[in-house]
Amino acid sequence: MEYFQKEIKLPPYQRGFHLITHLIEQDFKPLQTLETGMLNVFIKHTSASLAINENADPTVRVDFESHFNKMVPENAPYYQHTFEGPDDMPAHIKAALLGSSLNVPISRGKMNLGTWQGIYLCEHRDFGGARTIVVTAHGKSM
Repeated sequence: MEYFQKEIKLPPYQRGFHLITHLIEQDFKPLQTLETGMLNVFIKHTSASLAINENADPTVRVDFESHFNKMVPENAPYYQHTFEGPDDMPAHIKAALLGSSLNVPISRGKMNLGTWQGIYLCEHRDFGGARTIVVTAHGKSM
């Protein structure tokens, strides 16, 4: 059993849902050496999250953003954590709902995602800045 780990700094993204599958594949070369295994992707932030969903139609990402903004509005009168701006507390709630890590099977040196699946960085702040993910893989080498 082999273990690999790397921190990947993602570029800043605007608020929304952004496919990052290709960045993980590009920056995490040990993935290509595993016949079978598991990949864990963890985000080191509390106002952004990760998700797996539709990777083909960009309107899915727009609809996600629209729905989450309606479900978790800014400036709710009961928020107490408001020092960092009106998008901060909603960002924490959205991140808690979606989660900070994903597990993806590895098969023949690739992520074994479904045909229409991709990994999203879910940026919940207007100006979240660069984000860091930790990618860990373990499995049987080829």
